[in-house]
Amino acid sequence: MCAPAHFKVTYSINPWMDPTKPVDVPLAVAQWEDLRDRYRSLGHTVEELTPHPDLPDMVFAANGATVVDGRVLGASFVHPERQPEAAAHLEWFRANGFTEVHEPTHINEGEGDFATTSGYVLAGRGFRASPLSHGEAQEVFGRPVIGLDLVDPRYYHLDTALAVLDDATDDVMYYPGAFSPGSQAVLRRLFPDALIATEEDALALGLNAVSDGLHVLLPQAAVGLFEPLRERGYEPIGMDLGELLKGGGSVKCCTQELRAA
Repeated sequence: MCAPAHFKVTYSINPWMDPTKPVDVPLAVAQWEDLRDRYRSLGHTVEELTPHPDLPDMVFAANGATVVDGRVLGASFVHPERQPEAAAHLEWFRANGFTEVHEPTHINEGEGDFATTSGYVLAGRGFRASPLSHGEAQEVFGRPVIGLDLVDPRYYHLDTALAVLDDATDDVMYYPGAFSPGSQAVLRRLFPDALIATEEDALALGLNAVSDGLHVLLPQAAVGLFEPLRERGYEPIGMDLGELLKGGGSVKCCTQELRAA
């Protein structure tokens, strides 16, 4: 599910999130439409979430909820500017046939900090999501939740530091420097054959990617990931979302995955 681009830069964490650089809105919309159309060209169904003019960050639809086996855990945002987005997402799910929709008690920002493999839900914490949201997610989804500590503010969500490439084979890629030593050890134990990203590719938001198990859509600037992905049998597809990057997100941030039961 994607929300059409309608946003402005409201904060700055990384060099590419510079509030002094204005967003080219027509170009941002064109880049978002290219992402949407690319999904459809690959055979995926894309549902569009109606944007709200007072909620510019709704373009980053991944943050609005997490869906696993048809069960929906809504989001609860840290920053007040984004909090009304949560209700808009839950309203969409209830209107579109989802019967197990759970309003959260604890702060989580959807798939920003939750990632799903075949057996686990990986859960980031440290900057946005409350650690208490991990137990809540485990109760909702009925899957073990593995907490991972993010320690570098440049990687404020799990989806900036780790991407699931194939949830059937538990193939992932991640940047170790974003995680605490203990969490790095957990990742090595769970995913000994993971693709390890360089800092350069991580800073290009190369891990803010979406994979369907074959095609991997990722920022085109993460050039160091393309050949390793091909060597693993994937087809990397570079996307130019430079205007959306100014707001702090790329491919994954713009994409909420609706995992059916």
